[in-house]
Amino acid sequence: MTTDSSSRYALGIDVGGTFTDLVLIRLSDGAMTVHKVSSTPDDPSHAMGQGIAELLDKAGAQAARVHWFGHGTTVATNALIEGKTGRTGLVTTQGFRDILEIRRQRQPHNYNIKIPKPKPPVPRHLRFEVAERRFLVERDSIRPSRSELDRVIEAFRSDEVEAIAVCFLHSYLDPEHERLVEGWIREALPGTFVCVSSDILAEFREYERVSTTVLNAGLGPVMSRYLRRLEERSAEIGLGCGPHILQSNGGVASPREAGEKPVRTLASGPAAGVTGAIHMAHAAGFPNIITFDVGGTSTDVCLVQDGQPMVAREREFGGWPVRFPMVDVHSVGAGGGSIAWIDSGGFLHVGPKSAGAHPGPACYGRGGQLPTVTDANVVLGRLHPERLLGGRMPIRRDLAELAIATHVAKPMGLSVEEAASAILTILNENLVRAVRLITVEQGHDPRQFALVSFGGAGPLLSQPLAAELGISEVIVPEGPGLLCALGLLVADIRTDFSRTRLLPLSEDSVPALLATVDELKEQAAEWLRKEDIDAGAASFKVAVDMRYLGQSHELTIGLPDVAARDLPASLARSFKDEHARVYGYASDAPMQLVTARLTLLVSVARPPTSMPDAASMPDGGPAASSVALPMGHRRVWFREAGGWTDCPTYERESISRHGMMHGPLIIEQMDTTTVVPPGMSVRRLAGQSLLISTKPTS
Repeated sequence: MTTDSSSRYALGIDVGGTFTDLVLIRLSDGAMTVHKVSSTPDDPSHAMGQGIAELLDKAGAQAARVHWFGHGTTVATNALIEGKTGRTGLVTTQGFRDILEIRRQRQPHNYNIKIPKPKPPVPRHLRFEVAERRFLVERDSIRPSRSELDRVIEAFRSDEVEAIAVCFLHSYLDPEHERLVEGWIREALPGTFVCVSSDILAEFREYERVSTTVLNAGLGPVMSRYLRRLEERSAEIGLGCGPHILQSNGGVASPREAGEKPVRTLASGPAAGVTGAIHMAHAAGFPNIITFDVGGTSTDVCLVQDGQPMVAREREFGGWPVRFPMVDVHSVGAGGGSIAWIDSGGFLHVGPKSAGAHPGPACYGRGGQLPTVTDANVVLGRLHPERLLGGRMPIRRDLAELAIATHVAKPMGLSVEEAASAILTILNENLVRAVRLITVEQGHDPRQFALVSFGGAGPLLSQPLAAELGISEVIVPEGPGLLCALGLLVADIRTDFSRTRLLPLSEDSVPALLATVDELKEQAAEWLRKEDIDAGAASFKVAVDMRYLGQSHELTIGLPDVAARDLPASLARSFKDEHARVYGYASDAPMQLVTARLTLLVSVARPPTSMPDAASMPDGGPAASSVALPMGHRRVWFREAGGWTDCPTYERESISRHGMMHGPLIIEQMDTTTVVPPGMSVRRLAGQSLLISTKPTS
């Protein structure tokens, strides 16, 4: 193959549990080359090295011409799920050793006290108290003692601890004591991973801070080893740049930053899909979207307004809270492999249990006997038995029919087709509830958003969901199964800083608030120096968490660019507006400033995502105004059409930019199938995305 030695490239690699997806984009024209290899869980960098070499050969590109390398990883997530984190110790303030068990009196289930709590990430015998205190009132601080800490250090050495977390009660106000202890530990135990809570989360609420810090410590040795291997392999291959690691906040960071704060990568995978969806939707002119990512086991949904995803301040991983700004992705146990079952009362349910990859749906012929969503789509003719994954995975309709007939149709007195349709109806109701949770229950009208459908099963299931919610437009990206890898190429460099300062909202508090913001800006400037990034390329977003005095939860309000004397009134107006939107009311009660926040962003040069299509060329291309011709027809069952109907099928590549096509019809490609039901229509946008209108057509 001829090697291109002049072009520059961007590389995105998304590591999943089963496959590693790779995307290479030529920056000059957006030409895209994709590849997929089996993941190597014992050493994910091995599959990456193999995949990069094969991908470069496939594209005829030189490794040295790769000038951007974005990487999404599940290393931290898998280590936490599998209990393979480093052996961790904790040093905390006297009296707070058992906070991980007390858990703010949280229970895994509100009405079942017999459900066991999750195993603490640090065993009790490795949690040590020291006499230390920074008081909130006018009392002298108690400094930690080196002699007392030496005994703790010796215990850590004897137990061969790999990581140590230091978390003192009020370190968010003053990190001096944590810094002192950190220095002593690093001096006595060189090579041990050490992190302090004032670096990881400089906010109040000690339980969440301890949980986040100890999880970060436990993940540190695992992530650091992986990132070292990743950088070594990148150098061996000869890539023209080092990797950038996607974080849960939708931004990327250097291996140094990701290695020091691995807890920030726990939701890297879902964030990549949202980032890719935002990029594709923006190119299509849709700033307000709901992302809809459907895999085999679960569905991830996220609300995006004005091009910005909703952000969650806290999520649980393995039963433990992690407090850090993350893309607010809500997951439900509903996907292509979700199992349909009937309860003791005779009611049909779908999920959350899944057939998984092995044995998988009954139609895969791998021993699965229970009916799934995929089996229902096969029975109804929506999935072709010989075209799944480009024909590499033949499926058996007879096994799908047998599973549905045995476990659903006969017990409920339905035909096989009616039972399959009922499975999809129940699944759709589960998905409707998931979308309502992030829209209606958060004060948003889903009808004001477009639905971006991706993942292997997204385009197959999204249209009935959109119609049920009153969403009029569904966007299907060019490569729904590769959108996460694409998201790695368009994510900005990002990091977040925060500091709690409890202040009444008043003119007297403005100097303290602005001083706190200045502290955060100093931290951001230091971070830029460590990352060797030009400060002129960075931008900042500043916000403050606020609440009514006496409330226990806050709302985040952007800090307005107004004179200091006008700041209290402006913040009060914005807070009351947001409180009314979220909770339905606002009052003139006293307000409180809680936590100042600063987000630092450095924009990356986003590559074009597809080659110019013929319709956008000066002469319009040879088929600019033609409507695609079907590659065939098959019988497909639609309740809207009264049963079986003759349905045309199309290759995705044949869909022309010009010309509206009306359902029912089916569009097939290697990684997904798009179903356009009766009464809906589809056309291709200026790029390669499809736009489906759910409004009835004549």
